[in-house]
Amino acid sequence: MPINIIYQFSALVWQHSSPSGWYFVSLPTELATEIRELFKKQEEGWGRMKAIAKIGEIEWATAIWFDSKLGTYLLPIKAEIRNREMIEVGTELNVEILL
Repeated sequence: MPINIIYQFSALVWQHSSPSGWYFVSLPTELATEIRELFKKQEEGWGRMKAIAKIGEIEWATAIWFDSKLGTYLLPIKAEIRNREMIEVGTELNVEILL
């Protein structure tokens, strides 16, 4: 039976430097360490792990990705979510992740 844990954190939105780069929040490293210890077996290719994310009242199925250079997971914030919540680079978000 899978374990379901809700993680809550606050983080600033940032954009990847490539043209039309994706928008992300980085999970706090302590949180990422715990998630990797508990759920690493659930990771798919390239450190991808399915998750449910919630920002405000919006909840969506997504994935977090482990970035070995940053030593943490990244949560992509797709345009639909950014537009609905008026999220920009530098916006501090309160995020819930369900694994």
